[in-house]
Amino acid sequence: MTDDPGPPSPQAPDENPSFVKLAMRNMVRKGRQSLFHFGLTALGLTGFLVLIAWLGRPQLPGG
Repeated sequence: MTDDPGPPSPQAPDENPSFVKLAMRNMVRKGRQSLFHFGLTALGLTGFLVLIAWLGRPQLPGG
């Protein structure tokens, strides 16, 4: 068995960085704002899921 380094990286240094790399770089640069927006998104999604669960709750007889 040989110690091949594996296939070459799919991205050359002169190519544009990927969307994920750009998003992570932007998140590091705007840390507090990104965390605030992430928190709002998480809160909104949680609220939406709770609302859907509440609206779709089963109607038990005799309740």
